[in-house]
Amino acid sequence: MKTVTVTCEHCGKTNRIPAVADGSPRCGHCHRPLPWVVDAGDDDFAPIAEQAGLPVLVDLWATWCGPCRSVSPALDRLARARAGKVKLVKVDVDRAPGVARRFDVMAVPTLLVLRGGEVVRRQAGAAPENVLRDWLDQALNSPEEAKK
Repeated sequence: MKTVTVTCEHCGKTNRIPAVADGSPRCGHCHRPLPWVVDAGDDDFAPIAEQAGLPVLVDLWATWCGPCRSVSPALDRLARARAGKVKLVKVDVDRAPGVARRFDVMAVPTLLVLRGGEVVRRQAGAAPENVLRDWLDQALNSPEEAKK
C-alpha cells in the first residue's frame, strides 16, 4: 500500500499516512490533524481521489510548467493550513494522460475540488496564494457544494 511520511507541525513526530484511507489522518502522538498530500496517476487516481471521504483538491500539473512550480508550494501551505478538511492530490499530466483526458485538461496547472468524486470547482491557470485560498475556502464552505 502506498504511504506518505508527514512530520506533525505541532509535536514534531513523524507519521506514515496511507494514500487511501477513510476519514482524515491524525498524528499518532498528539492526535492533531495532519496534512494529507498524495501523488496519484492513472492507476490509482480513483481510490486516492474519487473515493476519499474528505473534499479533494486536485493539482493537475507538469514538470516542465513554470506556473505549476510556483503554485505547488502555495497548495502545500493550503493543505497544511486546512489539515483534516481537505486532501491534496497531485497528478503529473504527462504521467497520467488518462486523468488529464477525463477532466479535459487543456492548460496546466488546472485545479479541481472533488466531493464524492464529482467536480464542484475548477480553476485553470496559476493564481496568487490569496486567490487560491479564497477559491478553496468557497468550495469547502459552500452549502450547495457540500450536498454534492
